[in-house]
Amino acid sequence: MNLELLESFGQNYPEEADGTLDCISMALTCTFNRWGTLLAVGCNDGRIVIWDFLTRGIAKIISAHIHPVCSLCWSRDGHKLVSASTDNIVSQWDVLSGDCDQRFRFPSPILKVQYHPRDQNKVLVCPMKSAPVMLTLSDSKHVVLPVDDDSDLNVVASFDRRGEYIYTGNAKGKILVLKTDSQDLVASFRVTTGTSNTTAIKSIEFARKGSCFLINTADRIIRVYDGREILTCGRDGEPEPMQKLQDLVNRTPWKKCCFSGDGEYIVAGSARQHALYIWEKSIGNLVKILHGTRGELLLDVAWHPVRPIIASISSGVVSIWAQNQVENWSAFAPDFKELDENVEYEERESEFDIEDEDKSEPEQTGADAAEDEEVDVTSVDPIAAFCSSDEELEDSKALLYLPIAPEVEDPEENPYGPPPDAVQTSLMDEGAGSEKKRQSSTDGSQPPKKKPKTTNIELQGVPNDEVHPLLGVKGDGKSKKKQAGRPKGSKGKEKDSPFKPKLYKGDRGLPLEGSTKGKVQAELSQPLTAGGAISELL
Repeated sequence: MNLELLESFGQNYPEEADGTLDCISMALTCTFNRWGTLLAVGCNDGRIVIWDFLTRGIAKIISAHIHPVCSLCWSRDGHKLVSASTDNIVSQWDVLSGDCDQRFRFPSPILKVQYHPRDQNKVLVCPMKSAPVMLTLSDSKHVVLPVDDDSDLNVVASFDRRGEYIYTGNAKGKILVLKTDSQDLVASFRVTTGTSNTTAIKSIEFARKGSCFLINTADRIIRVYDGREILTCGRDGEPEPMQKLQDLVNRTPWKKCCFSGDGEYIVAGSARQHALYIWEKSIGNLVKILHGTRGELLLDVAWHPVRPIIASISSGVVSIWAQNQVENWSAFAPDFKELDENVEYEERESEFDIEDEDKSEPEQTGADAAEDEEVDVTSVDPIAAFCSSDEELEDSKALLYLPIAPEVEDPEENPYGPPPDAVQTSLMDEGAGSEKKRQSSTDGSQPPKKKPKTTNIELQGVPNDEVHPLLGVKGDGKSKKKQAGRPKGSKGKEKDSPFKPKLYKGDRGLPLEGSTKGKVQAELSQPLTAGGAISELL
């Protein structure tokens, strides 16, 4: 409802820092759901933390992977999440239950995962040193997308806004546009730097509204194109970018770029420092630079789908950037005046009368006559910001919010099943059955879940010894030292924190008992993915 009341004439980009989200673990990547109500954050200890963005509280924690989470994507209806970790595994998660539906194991590290915008049965995966792969979740099959004859396999890929086409780009600046259903080549062009020199494609991002997309290249220029023009030019076309955005003064390389929710602004995060540059797409002028803490490196940037809010990640913390909200009481009452001291108010004779006795009855015409009509207050109009341009109604099955489980101060001794002596003592079958039903209903525990199906994806000619860029970033030794475990300051917090990580025997088992034993094992069971973690334990 309030989305309709957003200031349409003011600037629609954030201006200042608006707090941080502390995920307990070190955050590496983040993404909003389609409505901006939930924010999923992938952490270095393999957990996915889902924040309720309206209350700024943690709604759910999924113990997803063993190794750091490097990419996340929400399904269209918000019920599913797909994640990739640095141990080459792609998993699909049920957001409400936190269960893993499927797993796929790849031979090389995963750079990006993305759901099809309209069909959540398809997932696009970009492995390192390999052609992009499109997974079909229902039958666990995969299709390797065709690449150019340049024999270069450093390929990035992205679905367009509605998923009709897949855009791929390689290290030699070649962009291919493929039909999603048939993988047929529809259009292609090469990104050049002034002369005939080519530049590597780092990422391709599409706007949520309109047909524009941007290409982030190694020559530190962000090029904005119109997708309709690309399709019109066909194969080996030479389309001109609508805008070329760059930092001419500092020659800043860009880590991550994305569009605003309405597609009118573009934000780019610097690869050198925690700085966000915001441009207006239509004119191409730089409107704002947001500076974070000095000396921190940026890892990810996400713009809220419907509001002028940006989430950025650096040094394991999610920073929120928003507009400065100034109270403007004259907006509610145009003749409102702020008083420095009390003023005696002279009341009109009929001001507080229920009916004005002196008022003459004029004939009801126009707006006055309309007051007698019944106003419909029951039917709900769809919010335009939540609907696509080709849809009239909102998705009724969409998952906008997560129910938050109440915190129990003194849980029972063994809350995960009937007490051990109940099994040994001879009880009637009915009594035992009712006891189990009562336990499962009160404690919410379910019978052991079946292990998710894991599919191995075989890719021809792909090296198996590749290391994910997150684990081997040059010049980032300071932040990578803490890459593989909990942050140092969290030991004291763990005692009171309701989000204490659960330790499992095996994949899905019973939690280990004992607070001291749990603490020691929590530290020892952390994945040792970076070299600094070993020295930290010693």
